Amino acid sequence: MRKLPNRLKRGDTVGVIAPSSPPDQENLRKALPFLEELGLKIKLGKSIGASRGYLAGTDEERLSDLHAMFEDPEVAGIICAGGGYGSARFADRIDYAMIMENPKVFWGYSDITFLHTAIGEYAEMVTFHGPMLASDVAKPEFHERSARMFGQLFEPFELHYTEEVAPLETLVGGVAQGELVGGNLSLIRSAIGTKFDLDVKGKILLIEAINIEPYEVDETLNQLRLARKFDEAAGIVIGDFKNAVSPKDTPSLTLDQVFADYFSELKIPVVKGFKIGHCEPHFSVPLGALARLDGDAKTLTILPGVQ
Repeated sequence: MRKLPNRLKRGDTVGVIAPSSPPDQENLRKALPFLEELGLKIKLGKSIGASRGYLAGTDEERLSDLHAMFEDPEVAGIICAGGGYGSARFADRIDYAMIMENPKVFWGYSDITFLHTAIGEYAEMVTFHGPMLASDVAKPEFHERSARMFGQLFEPFELHYTEEVAPLETLVGGVAQGELVGGNLSLIRSAIGTKFDLDVKGKILLIEAINIEPYEVDETLNQLRLARKFDEAAGIVIGDFKNAVSPKDTPSLTLDQVFADYFSELKIPVVKGFKIGHCEPHFSVPLGALARLDGDAKTLTILPGVQ
């Protein structure tokens, strides 16, 4: 069982960091009032405005911000400003023992998937897969349901995902229980063969992606298959695959055909269509929390991610 971070309270301070690519500064500025409306105070990471090509400053700067926010006793939680690329570059230098001693809310997704996996494995802490400030909260399309999902940080409650959120499709029926793990498909793949390889044995695997063509989804799922991830998992939650289409006039399988090829013959429940990922609304979930996937009823129930 992973450790649950303490819940947030009105008046708490949250740290805002950019572990990956540089966030759009104007969007970040627009998003910060959202945290204030939740009753939170804000502490910005020192490198939040830094830029080094496609990175939000040097690896050392981004790592220093992550460490500083976990070590700071005045910071109750950490919200990522955006994703992009780069969090894996310093994952092998993170002080996981320190994080284990200072468990607190850690929230983000996309490229942050690598940090979710690493912190979950080596600091044994539940983290949160949810929309980020500059890349999501600041956008006009940011959905009311996405905003409400932040409520799980303030009060421990079970999450119940049903077709009330969006239509779901069962590829394989049955019921599975286990920790919910995973996130962005490309980041899961990038960790295979490293010390941060995602452990899915007896767990429910969440996958989502953006801007990759069906053949790239195929290639990535095949690598996970060859790495025996689907043999080890207890169930599979297929989240949103935004812009996963081929260019016009290019021969291609559809995304549904790709999913059918890899999942339809499995002996574990597999359900697709969850609004989890690069989408609106974005149903935020605690990774590492115990979950129950019911392929027959098309429901996903997740225990609280805070205490």
